Amino acid sequence: MNAQVFQALLDGLLMGGVYSLAALGLTLIFGVMKITNFAHGAMMTVGMYVVYVVSTGLGISPYIALIFSAITLFALGYIIQRFLIHRISDAPTHNQLLLTLGVAYILENTLLAVFTPNYKSLEVENLPGMIQIGAISVNPAKLIAFGVVLVVTAAIYIVLYRTRIGKAIRACSQNREGAQLMGVVIKNTSAIAFGIGALCTGIAGSLLTPILSIYPTLGETFQLKCFVIAILGGMGNLWGALISGLIVGVVESMTGYFAGGSWSDLTVYAAFILILLAKPSGLFGRSNRREH
Repeated sequence: MNAQVFQALLDGLLMGGVYSLAALGLTLIFGVMKITNFAHGAMMTVGMYVVYVVSTGLGISPYIALIFSAITLFALGYIIQRFLIHRISDAPTHNQLLLTLGVAYILENTLLAVFTPNYKSLEVENLPGMIQIGAISVNPAKLIAFGVVLVVTAAIYIVLYRTRIGKAIRACSQNREGAQLMGVVIKNTSAIAFGIGALCTGIAGSLLTPILSIYPTLGETFQLKCFVIAILGGMGNLWGALISGLIVGVVESMTGYFAGGSWSDLTVYAAFILILLAKPSGLFGRSNRREH
């Protein structure tokens, strides 16, 4: 493997980690509430702007401002679920989808009114442009982002599998009626799960602020990709979302290297369609069809 191919592979893995975290939030929300969150991309953009405002306003590093973004997005997700989605939890599925779509447009247009369509960018002081390791160049912002993704993913795992609220969240995802009979308060647990999903999304967006320029509709670029990753991983499958995010990042990067950047998205979505035709439940999802 020559250095350029390895470079493309490394870039894909590092970016794929951020995709994984964003998709993790989406699949967590679906796994607990069976709701496809069309406000996902807009919430990701909100996280970016929180980092931008806090970082420029207080003069601190975007990586410290990330804490404010995580708290804000958790609160936003909790409020959206607790006071909006929960009220129509018994409504037809398309009503729930349209509600999250409406929330997305409200968030995007609020950002547009407050920050204008102009692009915003952040620079991290004392962060080198590139780290050179032999013939390989590593973007330090992407490397830090990947490290944070690993830490956050481990923290989410501990919350879900080692805490009382995590057990309640998993119980709701497996059997809501059974969980309720065991004393789980579905309304509060669902709101916390939605908040954690939004928190993951906000952190993923925040990690991209030193890498990308920010504008109000940037989240739309990532929303469809997050859906692809979550579906490939099997909706509701956290580990599937993580692995699929890395796969999508690598496919995107390698396609850009061999065929040019304009082919990257085309290849990802074409592969997505072919995989679903062969395995409708996704790469790591369980098929509901009986094998003959």
